[in-house]
Amino acid sequence: MSKFLNVSLVIYLLAAPAFADGIGRAATPDEIAAWNIDIRPDGLGLPNGSGTVAEGEGIFEDQCAACHGDFGEGVDRWPALAGGFDTLTSDRPLKTVGSFWPYLSTVWDYVNRAMPFGDAQSLSADEVYALTAYIIYLNEIVDDGDFELSKANFLNVPLGNEGNFHPDDRDTTEYPIFTDACMTDCKSSVEIIKHASGKDVTPE
Repeated sequence: MSKFLNVSLVIYLLAAPAFADGIGRAATPDEIAAWNIDIRPDGLGLPNGSGTVAEGEGIFEDQCAACHGDFGEGVDRWPALAGGFDTLTSDRPLKTVGSFWPYLSTVWDYVNRAMPFGDAQSLSADEVYALTAYIIYLNEIVDDGDFELSKANFLNVPLGNEGNFHPDDRDTTEYPIFTDACMTDCKSSVEIIKHASGKDVTPE
């Protein structure tokens, strides 16, 4: 490390407490609410609002089709949103909302949080409901073009692959195996017996 970097580090460490002292404040409830936009599978966090498949189709054409295709089939290397049914066990599974995603809340949350690309969080709650309704229509989860999705009926729309997701049980199935290791007859010392250079795997 150069003398300049050494001196800079010392100055920073000496000054850091002064920089931190008295700076900042607790976030207000409104500020926390503005960041707290995630939606849980049980619907917690969903705002009031509604949108129909027909309304979502128009929004999708204007805001989404350039990347995801008119029918959610994907354009170039942009991801497909529809199709892929019965492909998950194949060599090239197509993971879409209809074939893979477990919860409708993930669709709503992702559209609301990250779409449209380059203009994230520009959609109203009603527009997000409408887009979500259209996406599940494209995936044949609902078959009525007049279907209206809202906070009231959101949990009544299960996705097809939900049953193939399982709770993370590593704390009971794997953790005991790896934490109850045998500690008898251990080596008294450790030595390196081979180097990667001997295998000629390191580039010049």
